[in-house]
Amino acid sequence: MRYSDPEVFYKKLGNKIRELRKERKWSQSDLGYKSELDKSAIQRIERGVDNSTIRTLIKIANGFDIEFKGLFDFPKDDLEK
Repeated sequence: MRYSDPEVFYKKLGNKIRELRKERKWSQSDLGYKSELDKSAIQRIERGVDNSTIRTLIKIANGFDIEFKGLFDFPKDDLEK
């Protein structure tokens, strides 16, 4: 799958992380603690303004206790919007 606009991908990834966090009723600080990241990093990622490393995304997936690929579980159509 190709992505014509990386910025759209970052926004969708941030939205997915925010959705997972809110499902658990966690604050950004809670996710930061569980992921061993600063709250400010979580804020940037959720806004889609951070080009996160794989290491950071693995920490977030571990914080959620989900598989890494679960962070990217959003419909392909969402990437075109």
